[in-house]
This record gives sequence, structure tokens and C-alpha cells, in this order.
Amino acid sequence: MSNIKRKLTTILATDCVSFSKHMEENEESTLKSLNSCRSIIDKKIEQYNGKIFHTAGDSVIAEFQSPVESVKASIEFQKEIINMNEQTDIIPKLSWRVGVHVDDVIIEKNNIYGTGVNVAARLEAKCNPEQILISNIVHQQIKNKVEEKLFEAGEIELKNMSNKFDVFSILGQYTDNELELKLKKNKIVVKNKKLKFAILPFVNSSNDEDSGFLVDGIIEDLITEFSMMREFDILSRQTSVNYKTNYGDLGEFSKAFDLDFLVTGSIRASGKRVRINIELSDSKDDSVIWSNKYDRVLEDIFDVQDEIVRKISIALLGEIQISSLQRSKRKPTENMTSYEYLLRGKEKHHHFKKESNKEALQYFDQAIEADANNAQAYAWKVCTLGQAMFRGFLENPEKLMEEAKKNIQKALECNENDFECHRMLSAVYLSNHEYGLAEDHGQKAYQMVPNDPRVLAGFGEVLVRVGEIQKGLELLNKAYDLDPIPQGQSTSDNRLKDLILGYFLDESFEKVIELALKLRTIDQRSCLLTLYARHNIEQDIKDTKEFKVFKNDYSDDDWDNIIDRFHIPDEKIISNLKDFSKKI
Repeated sequence: MSNIKRKLTTILATDCVSFSKHMEENEESTLKSLNSCRSIIDKKIEQYNGKIFHTAGDSVIAEFQSPVESVKASIEFQKEIINMNEQTDIIPKLSWRVGVHVDDVIIEKNNIYGTGVNVAARLEAKCNPEQILISNIVHQQIKNKVEEKLFEAGEIELKNMSNKFDVFSILGQYTDNELELKLKKNKIVVKNKKLKFAILPFVNSSNDEDSGFLVDGIIEDLITEFSMMREFDILSRQTSVNYKTNYGDLGEFSKAFDLDFLVTGSIRASGKRVRINIELSDSKDDSVIWSNKYDRVLEDIFDVQDEIVRKISIALLGEIQISSLQRSKRKPTENMTSYEYLLRGKEKHHHFKKESNKEALQYFDQAIEADANNAQAYAWKVCTLGQAMFRGFLENPEKLMEEAKKNIQKALECNENDFECHRMLSAVYLSNHEYGLAEDHGQKAYQMVPNDPRVLAGFGEVLVRVGEIQKGLELLNKAYDLDPIPQGQSTSDNRLKDLILGYFLDESFEKVIELALKLRTIDQRSCLLTLYARHNIEQDIKDTKEFKVFKNDYSDDDWDNIIDRFHIPDEKIISNLKDFSKKI
């Protein structure tokens, strides 16, 4: 036993993620990437006075005299490898996990043995890619001695170990155990109110500016995913996009909308690969609740979106049954060419310009050509045709309406659960005074996506007209709360005029007048309804702003026809409004 010696030391275990899979795909390029990573790892271990005892190429066991030096080496080589993956075209981009533990070990010649080695290796196995997990004894030695944040990961069980271990993570990427720990701290929030958050525009870190459509499309898909969940309230895409313009900083933005949490991040697209950095934080104290990095091929983007939704949901609500549809019914297409054209079309649609509208229609046609069963491509084509009709981008509205109806039906044939189709059909039937069908399709869209402001506003408009006024007002107010300035608009007038109609039908005339004062521009319907409301509470209307607008801008209009386009099913109300318009 004279050659055997014991010592208290720090053990670092690191391993390459999915190395065997990468080797199966391309041995030569994987070995080249591995050698680049090992060059960084071995250099850092030597720089911080470590000694490598065991290596299988894709894994390393090293010993350090100091826990601080061991952790610093880990942080630095992880960051250098991440930077190399981001800044170079090296393929595949290998990721590493690291576990660090302090324990008594046996060193025999050039070998190291003992439970401490096993603990470090088991910690490494528990890591997410690019993460470092350290035991509590290491944490006690390094706290306040390294610059990186240390996150409490709770007590976890390690494979084939009888004892549980208190562990901490570095580089901010949470394990499932950490999410459960955060959940316990957030339970009082969950009990007291429905959680409300915003997904802010992600930074486009791509070298290719043309990839902006992909960044915008991925974020819009995530917002739609969360809009399907009744457990959350989520701000609209447009409200999140507007935050930099309308608010001084994130704190002011969060306070204005009473947000609990914020989701931020960046996306870097290179060829067919997409790298996503994402972070969920508490809006009250900026503390990070969950973060992760994904480096995948574009074909895996739906799986990445699923994981992000699942992880954030677990972080905020725990392992509950989420009230949303199955991904198999939501995934737009298996054809990535069709998906790419779909995202490009949506990006152009959001510009609300004549030329962009034309380009959007072309992209949706290309998406359909690539996959004739892409329901969302048909649905978004309909939405773009509607935009063209409403804004006068294209002539012959009757022909456009027929084309829109044909595409809606095709979308429903492809996917009867496409909420966009039901949302638009509700609007079409409402304009045709087919109120029962408008309500049926509005209800279906709302059941699928109960937090999308477009669905809330559309279904709310129907409900106030068919007698479900209180429920309709609830939805209209929620749409105003989540999306005060709708996409393509520069004011809240559209939301306000919907509410004015709702409160008018509720005979809440003081509320009608209150909301009318907030309008930047008084439209025909709001002008007449507000004057009628003032008249009904015996106000003198002749000195009001609405009366002056009516006389100057609207007095010569065909009011019988205009009032018919209010789409109010109660003939008595229609008759009263027509009589009143003639008396003004």
C-alpha cells in the first residue's frame, strides 16, 4: 500500500454532449471540432494548475488543488467554446457539461479513485449543455470569489448514490429541479393572481440581415403558443414591439402593464442552423428564473418551441395540465421550405404597406405551392387579402372576398383546428349579418386561443351584439389591456370604438362618453353613438366636440346605409339611431 495515497482535492468532470450521435453523422468533422474544444479545455486546466487524470477524448477527469481555480477554469473554457461556436463556422458545434466536487480521493500512480470522482461525474451527467453544476462544499469555498452568478439548484439525487446532494449551477441554465425550487418561491404569486408576462422582441444576432423574418416568426409562434393557455395573460406581439418607442425602459413598461415576468433573448441564424438564447426573468427584481441556449437545425424549431413553452410553464406553474391543443394539431407544416415562405409572408403582412402586401401574397402562394396542406398559409393569405380590401391596396373587393372565402374553406379542410380560420369566418359572417354563425366560429377561435387580442376583440364584438353583453365587454376590455394599439395602427382608437359600441348596447351611456373623450379621431359610428348617449342623459349636444365633427365631416353622409353597417341585430336600436341621425 506504500504507493497509495489519500488527499482532499477538487475533482472536475466534463463530457461532450451527444458525441456519439455527432460521430455517427460525420466522424472527421466531429473529431476536428473535438480537438478544437480539447485544445481550449486542456489549456485552461493547465493554466489553473489542474492535472488531467483520465480522458476518453470526449470526456475528462481532472484534479485541482483549489476549488476556486477549478471553477474558474470551467467557466472560462465553457465561455471560450461557446464563443468559438458562435463566431466560427465550425461544424458540428459541440457543447460540454461540467460537474465539480471536493472530496477525499485515492491517487495511485496516474489514476484517481473514490466516491468524490463518481459524485463529480454524476453532477456532470445532471447538467444541461453548457452548464456547470457544483456541490455545496464547492459552493462554500468559491462564493464571493468568482464573478459569475451562482444559482441554487436544491437537493438532488445522484445515480447509485445513497445520499442526496445540495447543488448549485453556474452560467444560469436551470435544471428541472431548479425550476421546481423557483416554483415554491413563486407559489404566493400563482395563488393571488393570474400570471401576466410579455415576450419582448429578440435580438437578431445573425450576420445576414435577411434572417429577420425568421426571428420575428419564431417569437410570434411563441406568443401564439402561450395565447392558447388560459393559465396566463400574455401581451400581444405589437405591444411588445412598441415598448421601446412608447416607454423609457423595461421597468416603466412592466409597471404600465402590471407584468409579473419578462421573456428576452437573441436568435442567430446561419444557413440551416438556428441558435436561440432565451431568459425568463422576474419583472419586479430582474432575477433570472430560467434560461437556456439551443443550437439546432431549422427542422427542429418546433421541438425547441415546445420545450421553451414547457420549461417556462413549469417554472411558473409547475407540472400542471396545460389547457392547450396538442402540437400535432398546431404544427403548420413538415415542409421547411413552406414554413420559411410562411414566415416571410407574415413579416411582409405586418408592414401594412401596398408593396409589402403584394409580396406577402406571393410568399403565401409559394408556401402553398411547397405544401398544399399548409393551413396557416391559406389563413394568412386570407388575412392579407382582408388587409388589401380594408386599406384599398387592391381593386375589385367582390372578387377579393370570393378568393378569401375559398382560401378559408381550404384552410379548414387542411386543419379544422386552425383558430385563424375560425376568427376570420366569424368576422365574415358578422359582416353578412349571420350572427349565429359568427358566434359559433368566434366561440371556436376563443376556445382554442383565449388570450389572442384579435380573437378577444372579434368574439367580443359578436357577443355584445347578440345579447351576451357582459361577457363581450370582458373580452373587449381584455383585448384593450393586452393590445391597446393593435398591429398596423398608431392609436388605441380601434379598441376604444369597439368598447364604445359595447357600452352603448349595455346602455352605460356615461362610460360611452368617457371613452369617446380618449379617441384621437372620432369615427362615424362612435360620433353618432356618443351624441345619442349624451342626448339620453339629457346633455346639450350642440356645444360638444362630437356635434361639431358630425356637422363638419359627416352631415352629408348616407346615414341609413352607415347605420346598417353597424351590424346591430336589434331592429329597434337601428330604427332609433336612424331617426336620431335625421334630427341632428
